[in-house]
Amino acid sequence: MDEVFKALADGSRRRLLDSLNARNGQSLRELCAGLDMARQSVSKHLAVLEAAGLVTTVWQGRQKLHYLNPVPIHQIAERWIRQYERGHMVALAHLKHSLEGTVMSKPEFVYVTYIQATAEELYQALTDPEFIKVYMGNTGPQSDWQVGSPVLWKSQPDGEFEDLDQRVLEAEPGKRLSYTWHTLQPMHRELFDSDEEFEEARKERSRVTFDIEPAEVPELGVKLTITHDGFDSPDSKMLESVSGGWVMILSGLKTVLEGGTWLSERQGVER
Repeated sequence: MDEVFKALADGSRRRLLDSLNARNGQSLRELCAGLDMARQSVSKHLAVLEAAGLVTTVWQGRQKLHYLNPVPIHQIAERWIRQYERGHMVALAHLKHSLEGTVMSKPEFVYVTYIQATAEELYQALTDPEFIKVYMGNTGPQSDWQVGSPVLWKSQPDGEFEDLDQRVLEAEPGKRLSYTWHTLQPMHRELFDSDEEFEEARKERSRVTFDIEPAEVPELGVKLTITHDGFDSPDSKMLESVSGGWVMILSGLKTVLEGGTWLSERQGVER
């Protein structure tokens, strides 16, 4: 957290984060073009932001793309903002977002967090139903996690697991898990102006991938990168709906594995 505060203390680095917030997934050249900063300065600032976990990078071919990673900022909010204030602040943030019309221009989200656990424990937390229902509030996926198997999904705590046509794409214990994402559901109809628009949007399919690897610094445990991509457009309603949800899920997952207060609710799950 000290590194995050130090990184945010510099105005130039905040400008870089603002640039990525406005348009995620930029190359170094694109970032330099959008800011009145030398390439060497931008590279140095990005290195500090990456070290603090505020920026993560993904290679697409020979191009290195930079993504804003909101997880550390969310963890600061979890620690420093009292719970009774959080609802009001979230509502104000949503209002500001709506009035300003800020839209991510790249249809892909990449989040990174570091968890003090083993790769095997983290993979278990992503696939074991007893773990999942703790940090996802008795909702979430269920599967045998074999390639090609269905991923059933429970949307409400008192609901049932449903087959929403999600399938496991990759499953390497301790390394990687990927599955297709469900389409928009009837509950999302109110987001559209017409039935025709809603039915067209329901054709969109996407995927979510969890990559597990050793942290660059062993003391940090393991590095978890979650990528949700495959959206049709930057203004995808599904993209909008999952963008905040994954940050909350990752925060809960980290808390469970690192032995926080949620562990008292694990219902007998053993690490």
